[in-house]
Amino acid sequence: MPANWRPPTGPHPAPVFVPARSRLAFQAKRVVRRLPPLSGPPIRLFGAAGLHHHGREAHAGAFLRERSIAFNCTAREFPRICVHELFHFAWMRLGNPRRRSYEDILRKEIAAGARGELGWSAEWRKEKLTAKDVQDRSRFWLEYCCESFCDTAAWLYSGVREHDEFMLAGRFRERRRAWFGGITRLPLLI
Repeated sequence: MPANWRPPTGPHPAPVFVPARSRLAFQAKRVVRRLPPLSGPPIRLFGAAGLHHHGREAHAGAFLRERSIAFNCTAREFPRICVHELFHFAWMRLGNPRRRSYEDILRKEIAAGARGELGWSAEWRKEKLTAKDVQDRSRFWLEYCCESFCDTAAWLYSGVREHDEFMLAGRFRERRRAWFGGITRLPLLI
C-alpha cells in the first residue's frame, strides 16, 4: 500500500466476501450490517473442520496475508466468531499509535485487578500473562492485546447480548466501548 494512501471518503461499500454466492458469504454479509464501516480488499471464506490453535479446538482462523478466514463453528456462534475474525484484519491495519492506546486500556485494567475477558481466546492468554510480559510488551502480551481487541469487537458488534464468555466487569466493558467509539468514526481498514 502506498505511504500516501487514505481510505476513500463518502459512502463505503460493505466488504466483499468470496465465493460471493456461498452460505458463509451470505451469513457474513448479514453480520457486517451491524459493524461500523469497513473498507478493504475481498476476503475469502471457507469451512474447515478440525481447526486447532495452541492445542485447543478453534472456531475459526484468520489468515491475514492470504486474506481468508476458515470457519469451524455453528450457525449460532457464527456472528460472534465472524466479527472476531474480521477484526484481526482491522488490528493489523490499525497502526501502532492506536494499538498502543488499546494496550494502555488493558494495562489499566490489569493494574485495577480486572478479571475475565469478553471471549475465551483473550481469557486464556490473560490468565497466563506475567508482569514481565506486560512490562516487556512480550509476544504473548501482544497476542493477548490482539485477541482482546477482537473479542471486544465481537461483544460490541455481533448482536450477541449474552454469552458465557462475556466475563469482564461492566465498568471495564464501558471503557472499551468508549475507546472503540473513538476509532470507528472513520471506516476501519480490514
